[in-house]
Amino acid sequence: MSIPILSKRIGPDHPPFIIAEMSGNHNQSLERALQIVEAAAKAGAHALKIQTYTAETMTLDIKEGEFFIGDPNSLWQGASLYSLYQEAYTPWEWHKAIFERGQELGLIVFSTPFDATAVDFLEELNAPCYKIASFENTDLPLIRRVAATGKPVIISTGMASIAELDETVTAAREAGCKELVLLKCTSTYPSTPENTHLLTIPHLRQLFGCEVGLSDHTMGIGVAIASVALGASVIEKHFTLARADGGVDSVFSIEPAELKQLVEETERAWAALGQIHYGPTSAEKASMQYRRSLYIVKDLAEGESLSLENVRAIRPGLGLSPKYLEQVLGRRVNQALKRGTALSWSHL
Repeated sequence: MSIPILSKRIGPDHPPFIIAEMSGNHNQSLERALQIVEAAAKAGAHALKIQTYTAETMTLDIKEGEFFIGDPNSLWQGASLYSLYQEAYTPWEWHKAIFERGQELGLIVFSTPFDATAVDFLEELNAPCYKIASFENTDLPLIRRVAATGKPVIISTGMASIAELDETVTAAREAGCKELVLLKCTSTYPSTPENTHLLTIPHLRQLFGCEVGLSDHTMGIGVAIASVALGASVIEKHFTLARADGGVDSVFSIEPAELKQLVEETERAWAALGQIHYGPTSAEKASMQYRRSLYIVKDLAEGESLSLENVRAIRPGLGLSPKYLEQVLGRRVNQALKRGTALSWSHL
């Protein structure tokens, strides 16, 4: 089984579906947002994702207490939640232009809605699928609203326990979601390889019987490529034109050259998975001759005995297998043999 999203299919029989996440990397410039769309398409990404919310739909305009980010380890330390979302949000009036530019370039463009009004808005734009962010994966009313569209739903697992994920998946399926993808996700920014736990990916597939992938906040692309070997069929990475340009997500975003490499290397990793296989492949058969085999290494007269001085295991592999060396030692040849003759049973 595979999941169709417009012109692409998601599943083990298809190359990994690569999503470039714009998030707030537009830095409040529509021109820059469209440049990000163009750069993602040029790099070979299959999809571009944005986020649909306003500061008002996310939180309250309070600059103290739990509404203020005081964690010194946070990228956003010193900001209120409200001001952060004001800086990061993608204006809704930009969505149509972003969708249209992506579609012109062959990208699948979709979004993460954060409340029901965002879902209604995205339905007007004919969004082909939806993404649920890791912090919203316990918002069952939102998940039911998204699932009710009948479109494929991609959900980041983030901090959710198995019990919470079971509630999430059950809510989605009961509300009409037939095509579900769970993305292993670590909700720290940036996250570290040690906190990524890629071995969870095949376990997710086994537990929930759905497609699986990775929403990756680590630096670079190594973790994402490794995830393909564990069955990731979708990979999402934050994307920017240049980290040096700054922005709320720039630190853990990849640049165009890295995105291009991610597309190429994940497809190469996927192609390398193949099947369980032993013995020579069709491409290797010509190389069989370069194995070792038994050869006459000194000229022999008829009737002479074979010894370690006149028969050896060398390349190429046109003679008897080296495993027969002990069986042929001491036996006599029935004809004169020149140095460089591949030994066969007919010579004995």
